[in-house]
Amino acid sequence: MRIPGGFLFCALVLPLAADEGMWLFNQFPSEQVKKSYNFEVTDRFLDNLRLASLRIGANAGSLVSANGLILTDRATVSDCVAKLSSPAHDYGKDGFYAPSQAAELPCPGLEASVLVALEDVTNQVKDAAPAKESAKNVKAAAAAEQTVQAIARRNAAIARLEKACADQTGNVCSVVKLSSGERYDLYQYRKFSDLRLVFAPELAMAAFGGDKAIFTYQRYELDIAFLRAYREGKAAETPHYFKWSAEPLADGELLFVAGSPGATSRLDTSAQLTFYRDTALPLADKCLADRIKSLSALVPKDDEQRRIAEQVFSSLGMAYKYDSGLLIGLNDERLLIRKTTFEKRLRSAVEHDPKLGTEAAKMWDDVAAAYKTWTPFEKPYQVLENPAAQGSTLFRIARQVVRLSEERAKPNEQRLPEYRDSELASTEAALYAPAPIDEAVETNLIATYLAELKALGSDAPVKAILGSKTPQQAAEEYVHTSKLADVAERKRLAASHAAVEASDDGMIRLARFLDEPARKLLKKRRETIDALAAGAAERIAQYRFRLFGPADYPDATSTPRVSYGVVKAYKDRTEAAVLSATTFGGLFHLAGDQAPYKLPQRWIAAKPQLDLVAPFDFVSTCDTSQGSSGSPTVNQKGELVGLVFDANLESLPSTYMYTDEAARAVHVSVWGIAEALRKVYMATALLKELGVREGGL
Repeated sequence: MRIPGGFLFCALVLPLAADEGMWLFNQFPSEQVKKSYNFEVTDRFLDNLRLASLRIGANAGSLVSANGLILTDRATVSDCVAKLSSPAHDYGKDGFYAPSQAAELPCPGLEASVLVALEDVTNQVKDAAPAKESAKNVKAAAAAEQTVQAIARRNAAIARLEKACADQTGNVCSVVKLSSGERYDLYQYRKFSDLRLVFAPELAMAAFGGDKAIFTYQRYELDIAFLRAYREGKAAETPHYFKWSAEPLADGELLFVAGSPGATSRLDTSAQLTFYRDTALPLADKCLADRIKSLSALVPKDDEQRRIAEQVFSSLGMAYKYDSGLLIGLNDERLLIRKTTFEKRLRSAVEHDPKLGTEAAKMWDDVAAAYKTWTPFEKPYQVLENPAAQGSTLFRIARQVVRLSEERAKPNEQRLPEYRDSELASTEAALYAPAPIDEAVETNLIATYLAELKALGSDAPVKAILGSKTPQQAAEEYVHTSKLADVAERKRLAASHAAVEASDDGMIRLARFLDEPARKLLKKRRETIDALAAGAAERIAQYRFRLFGPADYPDATSTPRVSYGVVKAYKDRTEAAVLSATTFGGLFHLAGDQAPYKLPQRWIAAKPQLDLVAPFDFVSTCDTSQGSSGSPTVNQKGELVGLVFDANLESLPSTYMYTDEAARAVHVSVWGIAEALRKVYMATALLKELGVREGGL
């Protein structure tokens, strides 16, 4: 299928804002940057940016020395800090610093990976199931079945490519679907599985301002942490790393951010955005609100229970605020108007193309029909499948054990994605990592979940799960009779499906009750959203891709991307002017006697020595999304100037459509980091390894 470019280019203009784009490393708009900023982005610049950037869990990080030293955000190491803490050493409260490699402590289950190679494998994937225009006489059900079969064949081809790559290179290989399947790239990652904690500030500094500060600005947070990558018991050799910038930032300065931003939905249709606004997000918000309300009523019996509860509470609170921000954006009529206007122009261009016509343009109707069909199933899907029992560590473990024991026995290409060979090692590493689990916290979360199941009615096996018990009583039994806190027990069960079926473990029994109805909904979603809508969405993405080509960028997929922007002040929703950078003086001005604005004592003692006009945090127009936290921020020399740790509330709707009017990424400044390391934490060895000279940057 070829779309004549002349007509469409006359009808359309690619609606990119000035600094918009989470670009592929092999599709970066160097000419556009040169035209806008008179700076040439070379292949060498991009290669070092890619090879010094890391994906760590769901977040990002960067290599900052030749000896495996890694800079990331505090949230990335929060589980590690919690696991390493004890009543005698509360590293969350007091912070952690290892002045030597011998003092660095391992972070079990935490892995980092660097993208070492990329390859276009579009033909290999598509040849397994060539796309065909739907015949007019083919019934909808038959067309849907053909699409399901095509997806299965492509998935099988993907699994084969990943396995062959891994066998040949020894790297972790993953095929990335781009532009709704118009393009497929094979990514090779080199993994660091032995990460050790080097430095983490007190939670009071990493999260200064508490949950209320999330997605806001101005900020005063030292939201950083240092790790070190090891290989065979020694610090890893990492020749590609970022040097620490010695030059202060200025408004308007060009910056680059590398990371693995979470999924965006900028290619979604107006029908999809309406579904998110009216159905998916309100359901998700209510689920989160119920958990937050229930957990806030829990009175911790000791410091350990308090730490675990606060960690879960913070995670749920961030998710709630994020979803609420998306909902606020979708309720802004201007966003949907802009989306609908461009969509109408694109559809009109397709309809007037003699080789496509109105039949091809009906793809938008197919997407709308698929989401209309799916809407009644969204609530049971969220409750039973994703994100079932959100916040509960025990339920996550139980479901993974049940599914791993079953999926492992299937051919690789028939497994659920997270259990394929390409992802199995990471899934097992997370499953078998020790995790702080508190029975009271888990009971609270499971009781809330069982109440949701009860309210769901016939879509869930409520009678089998509850019997004559209340949700609270049943939750107490399921949690109390579970042994999944023991890693050895998880391994024993996951190794044998028969052992899972015979197990009387409370959480395993709960996961078994729910697995069949959850899988049915997963299959239903594949037959509607992932088949009918995905097939149509793929064709719509093809229209855009073949029209705009390299001038357009695919939606983010939690895989490596690079964006660019400038340091820039803005006006908030009240039209108040917001400066681009905060200072240490502003931090002490805002500090108070009560949490979350209470400073640790060492900060109060260090105030006379600190440079109060030194920059602390700053904002930029760099295009980021959830999952960008920890991403390195570099200047035109490729030197590190900061790292992303958040975004403002105005940026959240950028998930669906970018704007640089007030949307900002929020960064920690390397000047602020160095000032704190030198004068507050006395981290002399760390500063020396970073190449920060004594007495200044």
